[in-house]
Amino acid sequence: MADPGGAPDAADRPGRARSARYAGLVGATLLTVAGWLGGALPDAPATTPVGIWRGPHGPLVLGCWLVGTALLVGAWWALRRGAPSTRWAYLTAGLWLLPLLAAPPTGSRDVYSYVCQGWSWTHGADPYRVGVAVAGCPWTDAVPPIWRDTPAPYGPFFVLLAGLAVTLGGGLVGAVVLLRVLAVVGVLLAALCLPGLARAVGVPTRRAAWLALACPLVGVHLVGGAHNDALLLGLLLSGLLVLVHRPGKPRALLLAGVLLGLAVAVKAVAVVVLPFAALAAVLGRYTPRALLRDAAWLAGGAVGALLVTSLVTGLGFGWVSGLARSGDSEQWTSPPTAVGFVVDYAGALVGREPHAVPVVRLVALLVLAVLLVALWWWAWSALRRLNDVRQRAARPRVALVGAGLALAATALLAPVFHPWYATWPLAVLSVATVPVARTTWFVLPCAVVSFLALPDGTNLARFTKAPGAIAMTAVVVALGVGAVRVALARRARPT
Repeated sequence: MADPGGAPDAADRPGRARSARYAGLVGATLLTVAGWLGGALPDAPATTPVGIWRGPHGPLVLGCWLVGTALLVGAWWALRRGAPSTRWAYLTAGLWLLPLLAAPPTGSRDVYSYVCQGWSWTHGADPYRVGVAVAGCPWTDAVPPIWRDTPAPYGPFFVLLAGLAVTLGGGLVGAVVLLRVLAVVGVLLAALCLPGLARAVGVPTRRAAWLALACPLVGVHLVGGAHNDALLLGLLLSGLLVLVHRPGKPRALLLAGVLLGLAVAVKAVAVVVLPFAALAAVLGRYTPRALLRDAAWLAGGAVGALLVTSLVTGLGFGWVSGLARSGDSEQWTSPPTAVGFVVDYAGALVGREPHAVPVVRLVALLVLAVLLVALWWWAWSALRRLNDVRQRAARPRVALVGAGLALAATALLAPVFHPWYATWPLAVLSVATVPVARTTWFVLPCAVVSFLALPDGTNLARFTKAPGAIAMTAVVVALGVGAVRVALARRARPT
């Protein structure tokens, strides 16, 4: 079926879809080769792009990475309007994952941090108080130097799972394999939820499944890199699916709260979804009383999940303090950090040292807080206008769009941005955005950031600090000017 806008899509071009499927498979295979020749292996030393080029198989590693990434991104982008069918999208995304399942950790060394944090907890150390080096993890050398002395920024549920992976795995390799299995479980959980969420909103499932599952960031980082973001998204989508299909039912609300609470207990960013989940929990007319009634059941489940996981691990809520150290990394991929860099560069030109990065980051967090409240109020107001029974079908979309925008704002305004953070809004917005034309703004960034991480985890943002910061700041300024112009144009329109 053609896109409503009249442009032909993959369903009208079977040859194009077939070419995309096998181009992506070749790309995933090349990335697997690059991973084995120069990936994030435990004993691989920290290096630079030039160091990789001069190292063993350097040109082949970088060539396979560049061509493989280009093929994967190009194939995904070519079918962004929708795969030929939902089944086709699932089969193709799974086909692309197969080579990466056999690769060593790709695009990041974070999985070794997970393992050492799990080891620290199982050996009596508090990962929220001491870094893995102080705890004495035997695999500390595999952990990126910047994270060896910092507390764990992850929730107690994930520390528990990492500890189980270390215990059952019997060693570093076994633990990494089990954490990758856990990432696959997270992706499968998200895949099971996508059709139900998409149908509830009226989004073509073949498009939602393609955007959310075939994205190169999912294969390379969530699965290949074994990132806990995969489990985060699986739990988030599961909780939202329960709410969309069983609003107002106390047992369902408790279950959804538990799932969302576990997501927060994996990674705290999930907390920004909870206010919008509360909106999705309401059955019947949207009134303050109905919101408090249904949101209370949801909150009970979420708080219960957090309390149980905190008590089971014996770590309490010490994980909240660990979040403060997640901003130790400074890269221009975070817009606030990039703006801070540019202010520092401008100050250096006149002999000043503004040290603007912490200040701009703080301002961005304040802006984020205001923006999240504004997004929630927009969603609440929109839902109040949809109290008419004939408009009930539009209600899940408002809550999901609000949750997706909240995740996008959090990713952009947080002190740190890594490529796989783009999967947060992608997963939710892919099932909530009906017009195809409105998907480009969150699909294009995913395609661009797919090129930022080399196979061994080297982040190209580290080596492009000044030009990257200037470019990002220019984008921020352009978007700000554009937003002001749109606002002024709307105010000038006659009512």
